[in-house]
Amino acid sequence: MSYQALYRVWRPKNFEDVVGQTHITRTLQNAIEQDKFSHAYLFSGPRGTGKTSAAKIFAKAVNCERSPVKEPCNECAACLGIQDGSISDVIEIDAASNNGVEQIREIRDKVKYAPSAVPYKVYIIDEVHMLSMGAFNALLKTLEEPPRHVIFILATTEPHKIPLTIISRCQRFDFKRISQKAMVDRMESITSAEEITIAREALEIVALTAEGGMRDALSLLDQAISYSEEEVTVEDVLAVTGSVSQGKLAEVVRALYEQEVKAALEAVDDLIQQGKDPGRFVFDLIYYLRDILLFQSAPDLEHNLERAIPDDTFRMLAEQLTAQWIQQAIRELNQCQQEMKWTTSPKVFIEIALLNMVEVKPASVLKPAESEALNQLSKKITELERELTSLKQNGVEQQTAKPSKPKRTPAKSGRKGYNVPYERIRQVLNEASKEEIKTVQGHWADFMEALKRNNAPAHATLLNSKPRAASSKALVLAFRYDIHCSLAMEHQSTIEPLLTEFIGKPLTIIPIPEPNWQEVREEYVRKQKSSPDDSDEETSDDTSSEGNDDPLVSEARKLVGDDLIEIQD
Repeated sequence: MSYQALYRVWRPKNFEDVVGQTHITRTLQNAIEQDKFSHAYLFSGPRGTGKTSAAKIFAKAVNCERSPVKEPCNECAACLGIQDGSISDVIEIDAASNNGVEQIREIRDKVKYAPSAVPYKVYIIDEVHMLSMGAFNALLKTLEEPPRHVIFILATTEPHKIPLTIISRCQRFDFKRISQKAMVDRMESITSAEEITIAREALEIVALTAEGGMRDALSLLDQAISYSEEEVTVEDVLAVTGSVSQGKLAEVVRALYEQEVKAALEAVDDLIQQGKDPGRFVFDLIYYLRDILLFQSAPDLEHNLERAIPDDTFRMLAEQLTAQWIQQAIRELNQCQQEMKWTTSPKVFIEIALLNMVEVKPASVLKPAESEALNQLSKKITELERELTSLKQNGVEQQTAKPSKPKRTPAKSGRKGYNVPYERIRQVLNEASKEEIKTVQGHWADFMEALKRNNAPAHATLLNSKPRAASSKALVLAFRYDIHCSLAMEHQSTIEPLLTEFIGKPLTIIPIPEPNWQEVREEYVRKQKSSPDDSDEETSDDTSSEGNDDPLVSEARKLVGDDLIEIQD
C-alpha cells in the first residue's frame, strides 16, 4: 500500500512542528540544551494533541549525534534510526495490550543493560493508565531510581487513573486542546505542500469538528479530500463531518427569535432528512448561541469562539438577540440533550425544545395589543391613586375588614383524579414498625440505582419520593406533587418486583402527596398521644420521636430538622 494517511505523513518531526504546545516544547528544548532533563516524564492531555510525537522527538533530541541541541537534526544515523524504528534502544509500548505484571517485570529486568546504539535507552509507554495495579507496583521502584542511561516517558489521556506514587516520580506536562486558528494554519501549510485546493472556511469547519485534536482534524481532512473531486468545498466537508453549516444555524436561530415556528421546524426537518445527526445539530446550536452571547459581552474575543465565524449574519444576530433569550434557549437545548439520551425519537424532543424557545418572548419587543393593555393598566393605577388621595384629604377613615378564614380546599389529586387511599394508609400506620422502615431506607439507594438502569421513566417518577412508613406488607411513599402518585401507579408493575428483590419480601407501594401525608401523620400522632398504651410504639421514620421531650433533642431538631435526626437510646 503506497498511500499513507495525512496524519502519518505529516507527523511532527521537530518540536517546532508540534502545534499549540509551546509551553511544553520550549521547556523540553531548554532542558535538553542545558543537559538538565529528567529520568521520567508524564505527558497527559486529550487525544491527538501531540503527546506521543513529542515523546519521540525528545528521544531523537537526547540521542542526536549533535546533542545537546534544541531540535534533532533528522539527518544523523541516530535520528533516522529512531524515526523509522530500526534502533531497538527506543521502545514504544502500548499499555492497553501490555498491561500485565509480566510485561513490566520484563522491562525492569532489561533496564539495567546499557543501550547498544545510542547514549540513552528511552521507554515510551502509551495509554499508561491501562496498566494494572500490580504492573504499576512493579514499575514503581524502577521509575524512581532507574540507571543513568534510561529515560521513561509515560503518555495518557486519563491522568486521574494513575496512582499518585507514579505521578510524584515524574515531571508532568499537560497538553492542551489545540486552538482553532493554530489547526487551520497548520492544515493550510499541509494542503499547500500537497497542492490541494480548499477554501479556508472549509478548513475552519474541519477544525471546529475536530474539537482540539490535530490528528482528528487531519483524518477528517483526508476524508474530505477523498470525497471531493478537483476542489474541496464547504459542502464536501459538511457532508463528511455531519456538521450543520453556520448559515443554517443562523437561519434557525433567527426564525426562533422572530417566532416563525413553521420556518424553524421546516429547517430542522430538512436537516434530518439530509441525514444530519440530531445530537450533533443540538450540540452545534448550543455552541453557536454561546458564541453569540460571548461576542455580545466582549467583541474583542473573536479567537475564543468555539463554533462560529463572525460574519455579517453573526454580527447582526449578536445585535438583535437579547442575552436573556439566548440564556433561556441554551437551557432548553441542554434539557433536550439530556432527554435525547433516553429516546429513540430525538426529533420529537428537538421540536418540543424549539417550540419552548419560541414561547420565550423577547424582553425588548412588545406587541401592539400588549402595549395597549399596559397603557390601560397605567391609567387605571393613576385613577386609583387620585381617588385614594381625595379620600385622605376628606378625612374618611379607612376600615379594614377582618379577614375571613380561608376555607380549606382539599388537595387536588393528580391526573385522572387520583384518590388518596386514607384507610389503607391508616392501616399501614397501625401495623408499621421502625425496623421495617429502616430496612427500606437501608436498601433505597441501591434500589433506585437498579431502577435507573432497568426503567429510566419509573426512576424519574420516584426521584422526588420518600419512604414514610412501612409494615410487613406495604410501603407508604410520599411525593412532592400529587401527579407523581398517578405516575407511580402506572409503573407499579415495574417498581414492586424490583423492590421485592432488595427487601426480600413483597411490598405494595401506596403513594400519597406530601401535604396529605402530613395531615394523616398529625392525625395519627394525636391518636397516639391520647392512647397511653401505644405511645411508645415505633411506627414510621418521622413519627417515632414525636413525644420525646428531651431538651437536647428539641434543640437539635431546631437546628437541623427532623429528617436528619436519628435518636438512639
